[in-house]
Amino acid sequence: MKFYNSLTRQKEEFVPLNKGKVKMYACGITPSAEAHIGHLYQALIYDIMRKFLVKEGFDVTYARNYTDVDDKIIAKSNELKVPAKDYAEKMIKEVDKEMQAFKIGEPDIWLYATKTIPDMINFIERLIEKGHAYSTPNGDVYFSVDTFKRYGELSGRKTEDALDGVRIENDEFKKNPLDFALWKSAKEGEPYWKSPWGKGRPGWHIECSVMNYVTFGDQIDIHGGGRDLLFPHHENEIAQSESLTDKQFAKYWIHNGLIRVNGQKMSKSLGNSLLMKDLRAKYHIEAIKFALLQNSYHTDINITEKLFEDAEKHLYNFYKVLKEAKENFGNFAGKDEKVENDFDEAMRDDLNTSKALSYLFNIFKVAREKIKDNDKSIMAILNSVIETYSLLGLFLEEPEKYISFVDEKEKTEIPDEVKILAEKRWQAKKERNFAKADELRNEILKMGFEVKDTREGYDINKI
Repeated sequence: MKFYNSLTRQKEEFVPLNKGKVKMYACGITPSAEAHIGHLYQALIYDIMRKFLVKEGFDVTYARNYTDVDDKIIAKSNELKVPAKDYAEKMIKEVDKEMQAFKIGEPDIWLYATKTIPDMINFIERLIEKGHAYSTPNGDVYFSVDTFKRYGELSGRKTEDALDGVRIENDEFKKNPLDFALWKSAKEGEPYWKSPWGKGRPGWHIECSVMNYVTFGDQIDIHGGGRDLLFPHHENEIAQSESLTDKQFAKYWIHNGLIRVNGQKMSKSLGNSLLMKDLRAKYHIEAIKFALLQNSYHTDINITEKLFEDAEKHLYNFYKVLKEAKENFGNFAGKDEKVENDFDEAMRDDLNTSKALSYLFNIFKVAREKIKDNDKSIMAILNSVIETYSLLGLFLEEPEKYISFVDEKEKTEIPDEVKILAEKRWQAKKERNFAKADELRNEILKMGFEVKDTREGYDINKI
């Protein structure tokens, strides 16, 4: 099994620190607003990674965190005039609700920044003792980048170039502009904790290092997160953790690509953040997952309406085959080893979900032919598809339920002008004015819809 390791910039055979056991951590969510597609994508990728490692026989302990104290949380809570703690708790519940709705698996361990503050203070004290950090007269504590000679190794940035793309806190007491905050002195209206340096709260980067340290010890096997966190967040985590322990912090650094919407980077300021709740109101959750998993998880995804529509259509066709097979041959049973072996081979190659999904098109093409030939052997193949691809969160529905979801959705999405034309066509047919009916039918076709007559009347469908 191989993963692309951002630290070494190459694909490497996965060999955990301790044989058969995997310690895995993925940076979670800062609950400052509602959960969006970027949160979903990251959670989905590392949930699948954990599940496949377990399938491969590894004993995996998977931890994710909530950064429940943060500048954005504080700003939003002040705006709403509620305590930051209450606001964070409320938003965590909302995010959890969305993840459950998308059937994203729970990690083995949930970590919360605010529950490890004493450990963070202790961690910072030890960094100061070792000469890697220093406090300032105003109660801040900074990590001294100059004391960590490998700074920039993960991102490939030289120290003198690292100022690009990093937010620099203005502080006259900083020794180096790149030095980053481990502890921030409290400002008016902010939550705070007591510390040896006065009232304050932890810096963002120290939180993940300490949550890892108290959960797993000096080292972990896999550290995951979005590529936007590679620098400075993950770079700073390495500096802090390895300065304290003198050991390699994480053996494999794995980063998923970013979400772009119609070619633009997704951001709140651009107003193109796709909320999870809005997506699942519009598309089936399996179609959303299918769309997100069609590319390598390392690459950026350009989100368009067509991406989800096509994914929903592909799954609709697959589910139609499953429904027909079930109606013809009864319940799914049996096993086809080739389905599982091909899937496993693709996934062992750096979690190649794109390749794994590509196999489905041929499988279902063959299935259609075998159903026509009344060949019941297809049931073992389809049963293996259902069991194997459930790891990706697919084929969890009864075929009738998925088909009904799409059919009903398409009915509600038909424009009023199309419905009016369809009704006029129906009246023309009843009056035996077939020339007029055909004319109206062609108008409807030009608008991207077709009308099919049924025993009860007619159906309108997208082409």
